[in-house]
Amino acid sequence: MGPINRVAGRACHDRKPMSTPHPRPFYYLENFQTALTWLGERYEDLLNDEERAFMRAFEALPQASSALLVRMVMRKGALFRTGKLDYAEIGCPRAAAAPLVDLGWVDDQPLLGLTEVFALLRKAEIASAFRLTARLRAAPKGELMAALAATFIERRTFNAWCPDVDEVVYRVRVLDLCERLRLMFFGNFDQDWSQFVLADLGIFNYEKVVVPASARAFQRREHIEDFHAIYRCREQFHREESGAAILASVPAPITDNPWLESRRAKLLFRVGQRYEKEGDLDAALSVYCDCAYPGARVRAIRVLERQERWEHASALAAQAEAAPEDEVERQQLARIVPRLRRRLGVVEAARKRPSGWLTFELNVPATGEDLPVELATSAFLTEPDAPVHYVENTLINSLFGLLCWDVVFLPLPGAFFHAFHSAPADLYTPDFHRRREKEFAASFAQLASGAYRQTIRRNFLLKAGIQSAFVSWGWLTEELLDIALECLPPAHLQHCFHRILRDVKTNRAGFPDLIQFWPRERRYRMIEVKGPGDRLQDNQIRWLDYCASHGMPVSVCHVRWAATGAP
Repeated sequence: MGPINRVAGRACHDRKPMSTPHPRPFYYLENFQTALTWLGERYEDLLNDEERAFMRAFEALPQASSALLVRMVMRKGALFRTGKLDYAEIGCPRAAAAPLVDLGWVDDQPLLGLTEVFALLRKAEIASAFRLTARLRAAPKGELMAALAATFIERRTFNAWCPDVDEVVYRVRVLDLCERLRLMFFGNFDQDWSQFVLADLGIFNYEKVVVPASARAFQRREHIEDFHAIYRCREQFHREESGAAILASVPAPITDNPWLESRRAKLLFRVGQRYEKEGDLDAALSVYCDCAYPGARVRAIRVLERQERWEHASALAAQAEAAPEDEVERQQLARIVPRLRRRLGVVEAARKRPSGWLTFELNVPATGEDLPVELATSAFLTEPDAPVHYVENTLINSLFGLLCWDVVFLPLPGAFFHAFHSAPADLYTPDFHRRREKEFAASFAQLASGAYRQTIRRNFLLKAGIQSAFVSWGWLTEELLDIALECLPPAHLQHCFHRILRDVKTNRAGFPDLIQFWPRERRYRMIEVKGPGDRLQDNQIRWLDYCASHGMPVSVCHVRWAATGAP
C-alpha cells in the first residue's frame, strides 16, 4: 500500500490512481498566475482592496493549495466532494484545502439544502443516506427529491446528511471575485480560462499582437463595475428573470467607453425584444426609445404599429428616413413607410421593386444523397473548364482578411487586451474603419498596383491557422485562392471590401452561396441558390443590389428537384 496523507488526524483516502501525467502538471496554475500578473501590471491603479489582497495571498499559497483553488474555479459550480478532487500533482485535497479554509476562500462545513445534496450524491448514496424503501429506490432521482422535499426542509452539513460517507464537501467562496478577474482579463463575456489550454494544445493559435500596458479595456474603476454589472444582468436574462429586475440593475449610459456602451445597449435591446414577445408593448417601447443599439428604432416603430398608433409610428419613421442608421434600417423603412401611409389614408401607386440581378431556373436531379440544395446545384453546374465552389460568406471575407491582416491586428489603444484575440475589440463599432482609415487605404492601394496578390498569398502561408474573424481556414484552399485571384477583378474586390467596412457585423454575411470561375477567360459569376419554397433574405438582397449596381456578375438560381434522368 502507498503512503497515506494525514490531515487533522484523519487518513486521506480521497486520492485514486491517475493516468499518465501531463508534461506540465501545473499548466492550469501557470495560466492563472499569468492572468493575475497581467492584471496587476495593467490595472494595479484600478483594483480594489479585495482584489489586491487576493492576488497577494494567492501568490503566497503553497503550490498544491493554489492549484486546488484554480482547479475548482475552472470547474462548474461551487460545491466539490473531496472524492471528486482527484489530481495526482496536488495530492491529498484535504491537505491542499486547509490553507484555503484558513483564508476563508473555501468553506469546509457548508450548510446544504436538499437540492444541493442530491446534486452531490449518486443514487445509491441517496438511498443509503435517506434509508429509502425498496419502492422509492426504484424511483427516478427527480421523483425522489420531490417526495422528500416536504420532509427535509432544513439545511445541514454534508456529514450530517451523509454520516456514512467519509468525504468532505467544500464550497468555494471566491467564485464571484475570480469571475470578476476573468471578465477584466478577457474584456468580453464569451472567453474563459479554457482559452489558455486550447492555445497550449495548439488547437487555437492567435496572432501575437504587442499589447502596450496603456491599451486597457477599462480606464476607470467604474468601467470595471459597469462591465461586471452588465454581465450579471446578462446572467439574469439567461435565467429568464423579469425585465424589471434586469433593468433595475443596468448601469447608466457609459459615455466615455464606446465598446462598453455597445454591450449595455445590446442588453437593453434584448430586454426590449423579450417584453415585445411577452406582449408588454408599453415596456418594450420604453426600452427601445432609450436604446441606441442598431435596430432599436425600427422595433419601436413596429411596436407603435402593433398599438395602432399610426401617427406616432409615421413621425418616428420620417425621422429615420431622414437619417437612416445603416443599410438595414433603410431597407426595413422601405417596407414600413408605404404600409404606414396606407394606414393614414395616403394613396400611392403600387411600385414593383426593380432588381438589377439575373434570375434563372434550374431542374436539378434529385440524387437521393440528401445533399443540401446549394451543394447539389454546385455539382450540377460544375463543368471541367468552369468549376463551381460553395463559398457563401467565406471567400470574400477571407480575401479581405488576408489582404488587410496587418491592419486588422494593428495594436491601437483599446483594440487588444490579451493574447487571445481573433479580432480587435472595436471590430463592430462605427469607429473601426475611421481609426485605421490610412492603413486600410494603403492596403486597398495594392489592388490598383497588383501587389495585393503577393500580399494575400504571403499571409495565406505565414498566418495559416491563426484565428481571424475574417479568414475561414477550413474552407479556403490553395487551389480556390489561386483561381479566385486570377478571376476576380481587383476593382470588384475593392467594392466588396469597402462595403464590408461600412458595417462589419452586418456585411460579413449575405454573400451569394456559389461562385463559378472561367479561368481561361479570367471571369466569374456569383450565384445565390434558392430551393423550392425558399426566398431571399434581407441581407442577401442588399448584397445582390450592391453587386448588381457595381457591375459585378451575380444571379439568383431558383432550383426545382427533378426526377433522376429528367431533362
